Amino acid sequence: MKIGDFILREKKRGDCYRLLSACFYQPQKKTFIQEELFKTLRGLLRQTSPDAATHAAVMEKTFLKYSEEDLLVAYAKLFVGPNELLAPPYGSVYLDGEKTVMGDSTMEVIKMYEEQGLSMDGEFGNLPDHITVELEFMYYLIFKEVEALEKSQWDAALDFIKKQELFLENFLQRWVNPFCDKIKQGTDNEFYTSLADCVSVFIGNARPGDDIPEELSAKAVQRRPC
Repeated sequence: MKIGDFILREKKRGDCYRLLSACFYQPQKKTFIQEELFKTLRGLLRQTSPDAATHAAVMEKTFLKYSEEDLLVAYAKLFVGPNELLAPPYGSVYLDGEKTVMGDSTMEVIKMYEEQGLSMDGEFGNLPDHITVELEFMYYLIFKEVEALEKSQWDAALDFIKKQELFLENFLQRWVNPFCDKIKQGTDNEFYTSLADCVSVFIGNARPGDDIPEELSAKAVQRRPC
C-alpha cells in the first residue's frame, strides 16, 4: 500500500471511531437519519472492517423500525438510569471492579488525555472513561497521525500509531467485550444488540500497527539521527 492510499484508509478508520461514538449518544431519530449516520458508517466499515460492516447494516435497518420513544427507553435502561444501569458505559466498572467509577484505570486514561494536551470540558456530563470519550480519543489519535503523515512527519505519525496500540491494549480492548455482552443481556432492542456486535468486532479486530506501508517505516528510519 502506498502512503497516499494509507492516508485515505486511515481517515476512513478514524471516521469509524467518530461515528460509532455518536451511536452511544442519546438517540435522535430525525437527526441520525438526515445525516445518514448508519449508511455512512456501513460504507466506511466495508473498507476498513468488513466483518463489522455486516452488523452496521443491521443497525441501519433496525434503527428505522423503532420509534424514538422505544430507542430512548432502551438507551436509558442500558446506559443512564435512574435505576441500576444494565450496561454501564464506563471502563472502570470492568477494569477496576464491579460498580467502581473513577478508579485507577480512569486516572490512567486521564493521564493519556493530558499527555496529548487534552482536558475534559467542564460542561461535559459524562466521565472520562465513558465509551463515547474513549472512542473519540481514538479518532483524535488517528486524526493526529494523518496530520503528521500529510506533513511528512514520519516519526510523529508512527508515534501516534503506537499510542493507538497502547490505548487499545490497555483500555478499550480490555473492557469493550464485557460491556457489549451486558448490552446484549440487558435488552432485546435489536438496534442496540447489533451496535454491541458491531463495536465488539470492530474494536476486537483493531490492529493499528499491522499494515503500515514499508515505505513509511523506511522513511522514519532514514530520518532518525545516527
